[in-house]
Amino acid sequence: MKANFRIAAMAALMGFAAACSEDVDPVNVVDPENNLVALEGDLTTRTLTADQQYLLKGQVFVRDGQTVTIEPGTIIYGEKRSRATLIVDRGGKLIARGTAQAPIVMTSAQEVGERDRGDWGGLVILGRASTNQVDPEIEGIDPAVVFGGNEDDDNSGEYEYLRVEYAGIELTPNNETNSITMGGVGRGTFMEHLMVSFGGDDGFEWFGGTVNGRYFISHSTWDDDLDVDYGYSGNVQYALVVRNPFFADQSQSNAFETDNGPNDNDVQPYTTGTFSNVTVYGPRDRVGRSISGNNFHAMDMRRRTAVSIFNTVLTGFPTGLRFNTASVTQQYDAGNGVLANNILINPNANYAAGGGADVADVQRIWEAANTTVTLPEAGAEEDFYRGYGLRPENFFARYTFQTYPNNPDFSLISGGSLASGADFSNAKFNEANRSSFFENVEFVGAFGATDWTDGWAEFNPLNIDYLNK
Repeated sequence: MKANFRIAAMAALMGFAAACSEDVDPVNVVDPENNLVALEGDLTTRTLTADQQYLLKGQVFVRDGQTVTIEPGTIIYGEKRSRATLIVDRGGKLIARGTAQAPIVMTSAQEVGERDRGDWGGLVILGRASTNQVDPEIEGIDPAVVFGGNEDDDNSGEYEYLRVEYAGIELTPNNETNSITMGGVGRGTFMEHLMVSFGGDDGFEWFGGTVNGRYFISHSTWDDDLDVDYGYSGNVQYALVVRNPFFADQSQSNAFETDNGPNDNDVQPYTTGTFSNVTVYGPRDRVGRSISGNNFHAMDMRRRTAVSIFNTVLTGFPTGLRFNTASVTQQYDAGNGVLANNILINPNANYAAGGGADVADVQRIWEAANTTVTLPEAGAEEDFYRGYGLRPENFFARYTFQTYPNNPDFSLISGGSLASGADFSNAKFNEANRSSFFENVEFVGAFGATDWTDGWAEFNPLNIDYLNK
Protein backbone atom coordinates (compact mmCIF):
# COMPACT_ATOMS: atom_id res chain seq x y z
CA MET A 1 0.00 0.00 0.00
CA LYS A 2 1.02 3.60 -0.44
CA ALA A 3 1.82 5.58 2.71
CA ASN A 4 -1.13 7.95 2.46
CA PHE A 5 -3.56 5.05 2.02
CA ARG A 6 -2.15 3.27 5.05
CA ILE A 7 -2.40 6.33 7.22
CA ALA A 8 -5.88 7.11 5.92
CA ALA A 9 -6.96 3.58 6.81
CA MET A 10 -5.64 3.98 10.29
CA ALA A 11 -7.40 7.33 10.68
CA ALA A 12 -10.68 5.75 9.56
CA LEU A 13 -10.32 3.06 12.21
CA MET A 14 -9.73 5.73 14.78
CA GLY A 15 -12.86 7.58 13.73
CA PHE A 16 -14.94 4.38 13.98
CA ALA A 17 -13.64 3.69 17.47
CA ALA A 18 -14.39 7.24 18.56
CA ALA A 19 -17.97 6.90 17.34
CA CYS A 20 -18.40 3.78 19.49
CA SER A 21 -17.17 5.34 22.70
CA GLU A 22 -16.73 8.82 24.11
CA ASP A 23 -13.91 7.58 26.37
CA VAL A 24 -11.24 6.77 23.81
CA ASP A 25 -7.67 6.18 24.94
CA PRO A 26 -5.72 8.48 22.58
CA VAL A 27 -3.00 5.86 22.02
CA ASN A 28 -5.09 2.67 21.66
CA VAL A 29 -6.36 2.97 18.10
CA VAL A 30 -4.12 0.78 15.95
CA ASP A 31 -3.96 -0.02 12.24
CA PRO A 32 -2.88 -3.66 12.66
CA GLU A 33 -1.96 -4.22 9.02
CA ASN A 34 0.70 -1.52 9.07
CA ASN A 35 1.47 -1.49 12.80
CA LEU A 36 0.56 2.20 13.08
CA VAL A 37 -0.69 3.72 16.30
CA ALA A 38 -2.51 7.06 16.52
CA LEU A 39 -1.39 9.55 19.17
CA GLU A 40 -3.64 12.47 20.04
CA GLY A 41 -4.66 14.62 22.98
CA ASP A 42 -2.85 14.25 26.32
CA LEU A 43 -0.45 11.33 26.62
CA THR A 44 0.02 9.57 29.92
CA THR A 45 3.25 7.92 31.05
CA ARG A 46 4.15 5.14 28.61
CA THR A 47 6.81 3.83 26.21
CA LEU A 48 6.60 4.12 22.43
CA THR A 49 8.29 0.99 21.11
CA ALA A 50 10.31 0.59 17.94
CA ASP A 51 8.27 -2.40 16.75
CA GLN A 52 5.39 -0.02 16.05
CA GLN A 53 5.12 3.31 14.23
CA TYR A 54 3.08 6.29 15.37
CA LEU A 55 0.95 9.04 13.84
CA LEU A 56 0.56 12.36 15.66
CA LYS A 57 -2.86 13.94 15.12
CA GLY A 58 -3.40 17.56 16.11
CA GLN A 59 -1.73 18.96 19.21
CA VAL A 60 -0.37 16.09 21.29
CA PHE A 61 0.77 16.92 24.83
CA VAL A 62 3.04 15.36 27.42
CA ARG A 63 1.59 17.12 30.45
CA ASP A 64 2.95 17.94 33.90
CA GLY A 65 3.88 14.78 35.80
CA GLN A 66 3.87 12.50 32.75
CA THR A 67 6.91 10.85 31.12
CA VAL A 68 6.81 9.44 27.61
CA THR A 69 9.78 7.29 26.58
CA ILE A 70 10.63 6.62 22.93
CA GLU A 71 12.76 3.61 22.08
CA PRO A 72 15.75 3.86 19.71
CA GLY A 73 14.76 3.40 16.07
CA THR A 74 11.15 4.49 16.55
CA ILE A 75 9.44 6.36 13.66
CA ILE A 76 6.81 9.01 14.42
CA TYR A 77 4.79 10.79 11.71
CA GLY A 78 3.12 14.18 11.91
CA GLU A 79 -0.25 14.45 10.15
CA LYS A 80 -0.43 17.40 7.76
CA ARG A 81 -4.16 18.16 7.76
CA SER A 82 -4.35 18.49 11.56
CA ARG A 83 -1.03 20.39 11.82
CA ALA A 84 0.19 17.74 14.20
CA THR A 85 2.58 18.98 16.88
CA LEU A 86 4.21 17.17 19.81
CA ILE A 87 4.35 19.44 22.87
CA VAL A 88 6.20 18.67 26.09
CA ASP A 89 4.46 20.91 28.64
CA ARG A 90 6.11 22.33 31.76
CA GLY A 91 6.65 19.46 34.17
CA GLY A 92 6.33 16.81 31.47
CA LYS A 93 9.26 14.77 30.19
CA LEU A 94 10.09 13.15 26.89
CA ILE A 95 12.85 10.55 27.00
CA ALA A 96 13.86 10.31 23.33
CA ARG A 97 17.31 8.73 23.28
CA GLY A 98 18.12 7.03 20.02
CA THR A 99 21.52 5.68 19.09
CA ALA A 100 23.91 6.29 16.20
CA GLN A 101 22.76 2.96 14.75
CA ALA A 102 19.06 3.51 15.51
CA PRO A 103 18.09 7.19 15.61
CA ILE A 104 14.57 8.27 16.48
CA VAL A 105 12.86 9.95 13.50
CA MET A 106 9.94 12.40 13.59
CA THR A 107 8.88 13.12 10.02
CA SER A 108 6.05 14.01 7.65
CA ALA A 109 3.14 11.61 7.15
CA GLN A 110 2.95 12.59 3.48
CA GLU A 111 3.63 9.98 0.84
CA VAL A 112 7.20 9.16 -0.18
CA GLY A 113 8.37 11.79 -2.66
CA GLU A 114 5.64 14.28 -1.64
CA ARG A 115 6.96 15.52 1.71
CA ASP A 116 7.56 19.24 1.97
CA ARG A 117 8.63 21.88 4.45
CA GLY A 118 5.97 22.72 7.00
CA ASP A 119 4.03 19.46 6.65
CA TRP A 120 3.55 19.31 10.43
CA GLY A 121 4.15 21.40 13.53
CA GLY A 122 7.31 19.83 14.93
CA LEU A 123 8.57 19.30 18.47
CA VAL A 124 7.87 21.92 21.15
CA ILE A 125 9.63 21.55 24.51
CA LEU A 126 8.67 23.76 27.44
CA GLY A 127 10.16 24.15 30.89
CA ARG A 128 10.34 26.22 34.07
CA ALA A 129 13.73 27.90 33.57
CA SER A 130 14.19 31.66 33.50
CA THR A 131 13.18 34.01 30.70
CA ASN A 132 13.04 37.81 30.55
CA GLN A 133 9.29 37.91 29.89
CA VAL A 134 6.33 37.70 32.26
CA ASP A 135 4.29 34.52 31.72
CA PRO A 136 5.26 34.22 28.05
CA GLU A 137 3.08 32.11 25.77
CA ILE A 138 4.77 29.84 23.26
CA GLU A 139 4.14 30.70 19.63
CA GLY A 140 2.00 28.55 17.38
CA ILE A 141 -0.06 26.74 20.05
CA ASP A 142 -3.78 27.40 20.54
CA PRO A 143 -5.12 27.61 23.20
CA ALA A 144 -2.12 29.41 24.67
CA VAL A 145 0.47 27.54 26.75
CA VAL A 146 2.73 29.41 29.19
CA PHE A 147 6.41 28.56 29.71
CA GLY A 148 9.31 29.65 31.90
CA GLY A 149 9.79 30.24 35.62
CA ASN A 150 12.73 30.40 38.00
CA GLU A 151 13.96 26.79 38.07
CA ASP A 152 17.11 26.96 35.95
CA ASP A 153 18.02 23.31 36.65
CA ASP A 154 14.60 22.16 35.42
CA ASN A 155 14.48 18.90 33.46
CA SER A 156 12.21 18.50 30.41
CA GLY A 157 13.64 15.13 29.38
CA GLU A 158 16.43 13.60 27.32
CA TYR A 159 16.92 14.04 23.58
CA GLU A 160 19.68 12.23 21.71
CA TYR A 161 20.16 10.91 18.18
CA LEU A 162 16.86 12.43 17.11
CA ARG A 163 15.88 13.72 13.66
CA VAL A 164 12.96 16.09 13.01
CA GLU A 165 12.06 16.42 9.32
CA TYR A 166 9.64 18.67 7.35
CA ALA A 167 8.33 20.37 10.50
CA GLY A 168 7.50 23.93 11.50
CA ILE A 169 4.44 25.92 10.45
CA GLU A 170 4.00 29.68 10.11
CA LEU A 171 0.41 30.25 11.25
CA THR A 172 0.53 34.04 10.93
CA PRO A 173 3.48 36.46 10.65
CA ASN A 174 5.71 36.06 13.73
CA ASN A 175 3.50 33.26 15.04
CA GLU A 176 4.91 29.89 14.14
CA THR A 177 6.26 26.61 15.34
CA ASN A 178 9.77 25.57 14.38
CA SER A 179 11.36 22.20 13.76
CA ILE A 180 12.41 22.18 17.42
CA THR A 181 11.06 24.97 19.63
CA MET A 182 12.30 25.37 23.20
CA GLY A 183 10.63 27.64 25.74
CA GLY A 184 12.18 28.08 29.18
CA VAL A 185 13.94 24.71 28.98
CA GLY A 186 16.29 24.12 31.92
CA ARG A 187 19.84 22.86 32.05
CA GLY A 188 18.70 19.61 33.63
CA THR A 189 17.50 18.63 30.14
CA PHE A 190 19.91 16.53 28.05
CA MET A 191 20.34 17.40 24.35
CA GLU A 192 22.95 15.90 22.01
CA HIS A 193 22.97 14.75 18.37
CA LEU A 194 19.83 16.48 17.13
CA MET A 195 19.10 17.12 13.47
CA VAL A 196 16.39 19.23 11.84
CA SER A 197 15.89 19.32 8.08
CA PHE A 198 13.58 20.94 5.52
CA GLY A 199 11.75 22.90 8.21
CA GLY A 200 9.02 25.39 7.45
CA ASP A 201 10.39 28.09 9.74
CA ASP A 202 13.44 28.15 12.05
CA GLY A 203 15.59 25.10 12.70
CA PHE A 204 16.24 25.47 16.44
CA GLU A 205 14.71 28.31 18.45
CA TRP A 206 15.34 28.97 22.12
CA PHE A 207 12.87 31.24 23.93
CA GLY A 208 14.79 31.86 27.14
CA GLY A 209 15.94 28.96 29.25
CA THR A 210 19.30 27.59 30.29
CA VAL A 211 19.52 24.28 28.42
CA ASN A 212 22.85 23.21 26.92
CA GLY A 213 23.43 21.14 23.79
CA ARG A 214 26.04 19.55 21.57
CA TYR A 215 26.11 18.16 18.02
CA PHE A 216 23.21 20.02 16.38
CA ILE A 217 22.47 20.01 12.63
CA SER A 218 20.22 22.46 10.80
CA HIS A 219 19.83 21.47 7.14
CA SER A 220 17.76 23.22 4.44
CA THR A 221 15.74 25.24 6.92
CA TRP A 222 13.35 27.83 5.48
CA ASP A 223 14.05 30.70 7.87
CA ASP A 224 16.79 30.98 10.53
CA ASP A 225 18.95 28.09 11.67
CA LEU A 226 19.91 29.05 15.22
CA ASP A 227 17.45 31.55 16.70
CA VAL A 228 17.69 32.74 20.32
CA ASP A 229 15.38 35.06 22.25
CA TYR A 230 13.89 36.01 25.63
CA GLY A 231 17.05 35.74 27.73
CA TYR A 232 18.42 32.37 26.64
CA SER A 233 21.65 31.81 28.60
CA GLY A 234 22.66 28.23 27.80
CA ASN A 235 25.57 26.87 25.80
CA VAL A 236 25.92 25.07 22.47
CA GLN A 237 29.07 23.41 21.16
CA TYR A 238 29.46 21.68 17.77
CA ALA A 239 26.69 22.78 15.41
CA LEU A 240 26.45 22.40 11.64
CA VAL A 241 24.39 24.59 9.32
CA VAL A 242 23.85 23.67 5.66
CA ARG A 243 21.77 26.21 3.75
CA ASN A 244 19.73 25.35 0.67
CA PRO A 245 20.40 28.36 -1.61
CA PHE A 246 16.77 28.61 -2.70
CA PHE A 247 15.16 28.07 0.71
CA ALA A 248 14.66 31.42 2.41
CA ASP A 249 11.81 33.28 4.07
CA GLN A 250 10.48 36.70 3.10
CA SER A 251 11.27 37.83 6.66
CA GLN A 252 15.01 37.45 5.83
CA SER A 253 16.82 34.20 6.61
CA ASN A 254 19.99 34.03 8.68
CA ALA A 255 22.26 31.38 10.15
CA PHE A 256 22.17 33.12 13.56
CA GLU A 257 19.27 35.38 14.55
CA THR A 258 19.42 36.64 18.11
CA ASP A 259 17.09 38.92 20.09
CA ASN A 260 16.79 39.94 23.69
CA GLY A 261 13.03 40.31 23.41
CA PRO A 262 10.21 41.20 21.05
CA ASN A 263 11.27 44.87 21.21
CA ASP A 264 14.29 46.91 22.31
CA ASN A 265 13.31 47.24 25.98
CA ASP A 266 16.03 46.74 28.61
CA VAL A 267 14.64 43.51 30.08
CA GLN A 268 16.81 41.01 31.95
CA PRO A 269 18.25 38.44 32.05
CA TYR A 270 19.84 39.39 28.75
CA THR A 271 20.09 36.89 25.94
CA THR A 272 23.66 35.69 26.57
CA GLY A 273 23.70 32.22 25.03
CA THR A 274 27.22 31.09 24.13
CA PHE A 275 28.03 29.15 20.95
CA SER A 276 31.38 27.62 20.09
CA ASN A 277 32.59 25.45 17.22
CA VAL A 278 29.89 26.07 14.62
CA THR A 279 30.36 25.44 10.90
CA VAL A 280 28.06 27.25 8.48
CA TYR A 281 27.96 26.13 4.85
CA GLY A 282 26.01 29.14 3.61
CA PRO A 283 23.86 29.50 0.50
CA ARG A 284 26.69 30.65 -1.79
CA ASP A 285 30.04 28.88 -2.24
CA ARG A 286 31.57 31.34 -4.71
CA VAL A 287 31.10 34.72 -6.29
CA GLY A 288 28.28 34.73 -8.85
CA ARG A 289 26.36 31.74 -7.49
CA SER A 290 22.59 32.26 -7.86
CA ILE A 291 20.64 32.17 -4.57
CA SER A 292 17.31 33.34 -3.16
CA GLY A 293 17.28 37.06 -2.45
CA ASN A 294 15.80 36.32 0.98
CA ASN A 295 19.08 34.89 2.28
CA PHE A 296 20.54 37.77 4.29
CA HIS A 297 22.97 37.51 7.21
CA ALA A 298 25.35 34.97 8.65
CA MET A 299 24.71 36.71 12.00
CA ASP A 300 21.81 39.08 12.69
CA MET A 301 22.16 40.59 16.17
CA ARG A 302 19.00 42.39 17.22
CA ARG A 303 17.22 44.25 20.04
CA ARG A 304 19.80 44.37 22.84
CA THR A 305 21.07 40.82 22.37
CA ALA A 306 24.39 39.79 23.95
CA VAL A 307 25.01 36.36 22.42
CA SER A 308 28.63 35.13 22.30
CA ILE A 309 30.13 33.20 19.37
CA PHE A 310 33.60 31.63 19.39
CA ASN A 311 35.73 29.32 17.23
CA THR A 312 33.24 29.35 14.36
CA VAL A 313 33.51 29.48 10.57
CA LEU A 314 30.69 31.14 8.61
CA THR A 315 30.48 31.17 4.82
CA GLY A 316 28.40 32.31 1.90
CA PHE A 317 25.75 34.79 3.12
CA PRO A 318 25.30 38.11 1.28
CA THR A 319 26.03 39.99 4.52
CA GLY A 320 28.22 38.77 7.33
CA LEU A 321 27.24 40.58 10.54
CA ARG A 322 24.46 43.05 11.29
CA PHE A 323 23.61 44.98 14.46
CA ASN A 324 20.02 46.16 14.06
CA THR A 325 19.89 48.57 17.03
CA ALA A 326 22.38 50.80 18.84
CA SER A 327 21.65 48.81 22.01
CA VAL A 328 23.40 45.79 20.46
CA THR A 329 26.58 47.84 20.07
CA GLN A 330 26.28 48.86 23.72
CA GLN A 331 26.02 45.23 24.82
CA TYR A 332 29.20 44.20 22.98
CA ASP A 333 31.10 47.29 24.06
CA ALA A 334 30.16 46.43 27.65
CA GLY A 335 31.43 42.87 27.23
CA ASN A 336 28.04 41.29 27.88
CA GLY A 337 28.45 39.49 24.56
CA VAL A 338 31.71 38.48 22.87
CA LEU A 339 32.51 37.63 19.24
CA ALA A 340 36.01 36.15 19.06
CA ASN A 341 38.22 33.79 17.08
CA ASN A 342 35.72 33.36 14.26
CA ILE A 343 36.27 33.28 10.48
CA LEU A 344 33.79 35.00 8.17
CA ILE A 345 34.02 34.07 4.48
CA ASN A 346 31.77 36.58 2.85
CA PRO A 347 30.70 37.60 -0.68
CA ASN A 348 29.11 41.05 -0.64
CA ALA A 349 28.86 43.34 2.40
CA ASN A 350 30.82 42.28 5.45
CA TYR A 351 28.79 44.42 7.84
CA ALA A 352 25.41 46.12 8.12
CA ALA A 353 23.58 48.23 10.70
CA GLY A 354 20.10 49.53 11.46
CA GLY A 355 18.04 51.18 14.17
CA GLY A 356 20.68 53.74 15.10
CA ALA A 357 23.61 51.34 15.03
CA ASP A 358 26.69 52.37 13.04
CA VAL A 359 28.39 50.11 10.51
CA ALA A 360 31.76 51.42 11.67
CA ASP A 361 31.03 50.10 15.16
CA VAL A 362 30.00 46.70 13.80
CA GLN A 363 33.27 46.53 11.89
CA ARG A 364 35.30 47.68 14.89
CA ILE A 365 33.81 45.09 17.23
CA TRP A 366 34.15 42.23 14.74
CA GLU A 367 37.64 43.00 13.50
CA ALA A 368 39.02 43.37 17.03
CA ALA A 369 39.15 39.58 17.44
CA ASN A 370 37.91 37.87 14.26
CA THR A 371 38.98 37.28 10.65
CA THR A 372 37.14 38.29 7.49
CA VAL A 373 37.96 36.67 4.13
CA THR A 374 36.58 37.38 0.65
CA LEU A 375 34.51 34.66 -1.01
CA PRO A 376 36.43 32.94 -3.84
CA GLU A 377 35.81 33.63 -7.50
CA ALA A 378 34.40 30.90 -9.73
CA GLY A 379 37.09 28.34 -10.47
CA ALA A 380 39.12 29.14 -7.36
CA GLU A 381 36.83 27.62 -4.76
CA GLU A 382 38.25 24.09 -4.67
CA ASP A 383 41.73 25.02 -3.48
CA PHE A 384 40.35 27.86 -1.37
CA TYR A 385 38.12 25.70 0.83
CA ARG A 386 40.46 22.73 0.94
CA GLY A 387 43.12 25.02 2.33
CA TYR A 388 40.90 25.46 5.38
CA GLY A 389 40.10 21.76 5.49
CA LEU A 390 36.50 22.35 4.39
CA ARG A 391 34.99 20.13 1.71
CA PRO A 392 33.54 22.30 -1.10
CA GLU A 393 31.27 19.44 -2.18
CA ASN A 394 29.26 19.98 1.03
CA PHE A 395 27.75 23.25 -0.20
CA PHE A 396 24.14 22.66 -1.25
CA ALA A 397 24.66 25.30 -3.96
CA ARG A 398 26.48 22.69 -6.04
CA TYR A 399 23.44 20.44 -6.38
CA THR A 400 19.93 20.42 -7.73
CA PHE A 401 17.14 20.24 -5.18
CA GLN A 402 17.16 16.50 -4.48
CA THR A 403 20.69 15.48 -5.42
CA TYR A 404 22.44 16.52 -2.22
CA PRO A 405 24.25 13.46 -0.82
CA ASN A 406 22.51 11.35 1.82
CA ASN A 407 25.59 11.06 3.99
CA PRO A 408 28.29 13.63 3.14
CA ASP A 409 31.63 13.66 4.94
CA PHE A 410 32.10 16.77 7.09
CA SER A 411 35.40 15.83 8.72
CA LEU A 412 38.27 18.22 8.09
CA ILE A 413 40.59 17.45 5.20
CA SER A 414 44.03 16.56 6.50
CA GLY A 415 46.35 19.55 6.58
CA GLY A 416 43.57 22.16 6.63
CA SER A 417 44.18 25.27 8.69
CA LEU A 418 40.99 24.85 10.75
CA ALA A 419 42.50 21.80 12.47
CA SER A 420 44.15 24.09 15.00
CA GLY A 421 43.70 27.55 16.43
CA ALA A 422 40.65 27.23 18.68
CA ASP A 423 40.87 29.51 21.72
CA PHE A 424 39.00 29.00 24.99
CA SER A 425 40.88 31.61 27.02
CA ASN A 426 38.12 34.25 26.99
CA ALA A 427 36.65 35.01 30.40
CA LYS A 428 33.22 33.94 29.12
CA PHE A 429 34.35 30.33 29.34
CA ASN A 430 35.07 30.75 33.05
CA GLU A 431 31.59 31.95 33.93
CA ALA A 432 29.35 29.81 36.10
CA ASN A 433 27.56 27.10 34.12
CA ARG A 434 30.02 27.46 31.21
CA SER A 435 33.37 26.36 32.61
CA SER A 436 32.28 22.75 33.05
CA PHE A 437 30.48 22.51 29.72
CA PHE A 438 32.82 23.45 26.89
CA GLU A 439 35.36 20.93 25.64
CA ASN A 440 38.75 22.52 25.04
CA VAL A 441 39.35 21.20 21.51
CA GLU A 442 41.98 22.40 19.05
CA PHE A 443 39.89 22.75 15.87
CA VAL A 444 37.86 25.74 14.69
CA GLY A 445 34.37 24.94 13.45
CA ALA A 446 32.22 21.94 14.27
CA PHE A 447 34.53 19.17 13.10
CA GLY A 448 38.00 17.82 13.56
CA ALA A 449 39.18 14.54 12.08
CA THR A 450 35.89 12.78 12.96
CA ASP A 451 32.55 13.30 11.22
CA TRP A 452 30.03 13.08 14.07
CA THR A 453 27.10 13.14 11.59
CA ASP A 454 28.06 9.75 10.17
CA GLY A 455 25.55 6.93 10.50
CA TRP A 456 22.60 8.68 12.15
CA ALA A 457 22.05 11.87 10.12
CA GLU A 458 20.05 11.90 6.87
CA PHE A 459 20.48 14.80 4.45
CA ASN A 460 18.07 13.63 1.72
CA PRO A 461 14.97 12.19 3.41
CA LEU A 462 12.36 12.89 0.71
CA ASN A 463 12.25 9.40 -0.76
CA ILE A 464 12.91 7.27 2.31
CA ASP A 465 10.13 4.71 2.75
CA TYR A 466 10.02 4.67 6.54
CA LEU A 467 6.92 2.46 6.59
CA ASN A 468 8.84 -0.38 4.98
CA LYS A 469 12.19 0.05 6.68
